[in-house]
Amino acid sequence: MDKNNFVIKGVKMFKPSGAVEAANIHVSGDKISEISKGEVAGENMIDGYGKFATPGLVNAHTHASMTLLRSYSDDKALMDWLQKDIWPIEAKMKRRDIYWGAALAAVEMIKSGTTAFADMYGPCMEEVAKVVEESGLRGSLSRGIIGFADGEKKLAENVELYKNWHGAANGRITVMFGPHAIYTCPPDFLKKVAAEAEKLNAEIHMHMNETRGEIEESIKNYGKRPFEVVAETGLLDLGMLAAHCVHLSEEEIKIIKDKKVRVAHNPGSNMKLASGISPVTKLLAEGVKVALGTDGASSNNNLDMLEETRLAALLAKVDTLNPLAVPAAQALQMATEFGAEALGLKNIGRLEKGYKADIVLWDMNGAQWQPNYNPVSLLVYSANASAVDTVIADGKILMENRELKTLDEEKIKAKFAICAKRLTDN
Repeated sequence: MDKNNFVIKGVKMFKPSGAVEAANIHVSGDKISEISKGEVAGENMIDGYGKFATPGLVNAHTHASMTLLRSYSDDKALMDWLQKDIWPIEAKMKRRDIYWGAALAAVEMIKSGTTAFADMYGPCMEEVAKVVEESGLRGSLSRGIIGFADGEKKLAENVELYKNWHGAANGRITVMFGPHAIYTCPPDFLKKVAAEAEKLNAEIHMHMNETRGEIEESIKNYGKRPFEVVAETGLLDLGMLAAHCVHLSEEEIKIIKDKKVRVAHNPGSNMKLASGISPVTKLLAEGVKVALGTDGASSNNNLDMLEETRLAALLAKVDTLNPLAVPAAQALQMATEFGAEALGLKNIGRLEKGYKADIVLWDMNGAQWQPNYNPVSLLVYSANASAVDTVIADGKILMENRELKTLDEEKIKAKFAICAKRLTDN
């Protein structure tokens, strides 16, 4: 088969409207060149009968190399978890740890239908970039910057990451600036981040309003809530992907709307850390682009975006006591189209002519797909990641018939195990 030009024939397809229709998806190079109906013939065919096609899932907030710390520390409050367990072991990580941790994350993401992710982590982010390049995924990468210790050095590393990797891998790699949070980056330092990012026309990826404690500390230290403080630093004028956004005042929601901040909602991590419930329905009603993310595999504890899609739909219903809040089709749109917009990606997140060919085929032959009244509802409420059959990103097949095409899973798991053992052995 010509890997640059092929047709997915006879597939049921998720449309931007939320409807489902049978169609043939034509792929030429890295784009969808046509959506057709009826019979098609030729050699370069992928059989789509019995499959459901969606845009690739977009993980709008994660820390890929934290796969190394999965199950290392659970059932703790956020700050205890970070300060007592996570940050000390992260300080021991070497370049090879970042690479193999991200490589295992790439395996997990591809096998669960993710084609793009926004990653924020510590030093050696170029190792994550290498994994993105090799795997075929899309990555929006930022160097997580804590302003208190060697902040200037970390900021300089983010600048170098941008200069060396932004636009690499046929545009699949983009780079943002990653000030960690208001409790780790004082306002004066955030102004320095804004100045450097503005020089490069780069956007921002930052944790915002994750816990009540964060809000209380901001008011105590600065007399204002986090978004009010950050708005004065210039960061919001550059374009921001704000992770979590759990505890928001009406004024902060107005700031988010006015500044066109994109929100990465992390329902699984927020529930596990008991951070709270983001006011997603209010944000959506205001026209805010709310995407979905897993957060790191140490606080989730997986990178399964289909699970986050289901949690987002269910949690909104529980939060509002309204079964109509965030229907299945809207949740899937948050995981795809809104996710792409949150990462600042163009022509991604829809199955339409001219859009990038980031496509997932879900096998609908499993027991949980029967009877097949509504594939969208079945995907969001019934299926699991094992239904992922084929994954395509930028027109390249990353997995077909559950077989990975770009990564050696067994080698990655073996190398990963060595890194994990070294980090956690006392």
